[in-house]
Amino acid sequence: MISLAYVALWIFVFAVPWENMVVFPGFGTISKALGVLALASTLIAALVSGRVRRLRLLHVSALLFVIWAGWATFRSPDQRWALYRFVTYLQLFLVLWMIWQLSPTVRRLRGLLLAYVLGAYVASLATILVYRAGSGTARRFAAAGFNANDLGTILALALPMAWYLGITYRQPIMRWVCRGYLPIGLVAIGLTASRGAMIVAVVALMIVPLTMTRLSPAKMAGAILVLFACGAVGVAYLPERSLERLSTTTSEVQGGKLGGRGTVWRMGFQAFIQRPLMGYGTASFPTAVRTRVGYGVVAHNTYLTILVEQGMVGFLPWATMFVAVFFQMLRMPSLERRFGLILLATLAIAILPLTWDDRKPVWFILAALAAFSEALIAGRVGAPMIQQPGPRRPMPITRQPLAPRARAQAAPRPPATPTGTPFHDA
Repeated sequence: MISLAYVALWIFVFAVPWENMVVFPGFGTISKALGVLALASTLIAALVSGRVRRLRLLHVSALLFVIWAGWATFRSPDQRWALYRFVTYLQLFLVLWMIWQLSPTVRRLRGLLLAYVLGAYVASLATILVYRAGSGTARRFAAAGFNANDLGTILALALPMAWYLGITYRQPIMRWVCRGYLPIGLVAIGLTASRGAMIVAVVALMIVPLTMTRLSPAKMAGAILVLFACGAVGVAYLPERSLERLSTTTSEVQGGKLGGRGTVWRMGFQAFIQRPLMGYGTASFPTAVRTRVGYGVVAHNTYLTILVEQGMVGFLPWATMFVAVFFQMLRMPSLERRFGLILLATLAIAILPLTWDDRKPVWFILAALAAFSEALIAGRVGAPMIQQPGPRRPMPITRQPLAPRARAQAAPRPPATPTGTPFHDA
């Protein structure tokens, strides 16, 4: 039953990157339907097995944040929207728990990372098809149902996962499947023309130089080939109008405009100063800045959203989730530690220009990294791990002294005569 529940969880994670492409009227996205199925399977598996894993600091912090957000709904000026946001937080906590409960081994966690990468493949190819069909805006393209900025960030988060799996998978076919995402994903990110996603992709690709020294010569040659393919495909395929928009990233950052976000951030910070401890209530950021900006607008910054809505009381447990994962990463082996820290840094940068406090990729990555670290530290591999190249040291052979009784039993006996008496030299 646990295996069936894990399969349901794997399919749910696979659907997360392209969830907006399939929406059921009156219910929600396909990932929501698959999440309900995965949760039901996980609960049944836990009841049948009678085993529930002990929660760690990440899960306790997430639970405290959800409880505080639930209490803050009563202080929100928009009760209906606040209740919807609280239910979303609760569902995301259950996703956090499902990953922890069903993935105690490295093999299963690498499988979930592969599911996200394959799902990002679907969203990337759909974006490329939109561009090939000639639809979309003048300079920006995205798969059906997606905002270009959100989609570009979702695809960028898959880059470190694909690279890590591409250098650690034992099967050559799976290694090249994961490596192949890099050029396809980068082209799709370029087609979204999202300047924030481009910055996130640059941070994500830092994993390449940080892990190249850990590769064997054959894997290093394959990695260099993939990088050349990324550059060549990007230059040849991306339309000029998308490149023009991406080229304005530096001027937007230096000028502090950030696509109009700078003004909203200043107004949001002023609202936070007015109520720094308790906040304005769940889902209340548009109301909090309405009198200052002149209209309701989202923060376009996850950190500021939590600060304004939940105050420092709610921000502390939310930030503790990231801190807990960070310290767990420091205990991992070298290669996995570099992968985990880069993925966590990519996520931290990704949510800076987006309101992603209630988005699945954020909570999935935190849950996967925490469980991944726990499995590695505990030695729960579940499958042979890839041996990193390096000198092999022979195991020292030590001889333990025998106990007196064992020494007497092991001592050679003199040959006996047919009558049982020993021979003596004449």
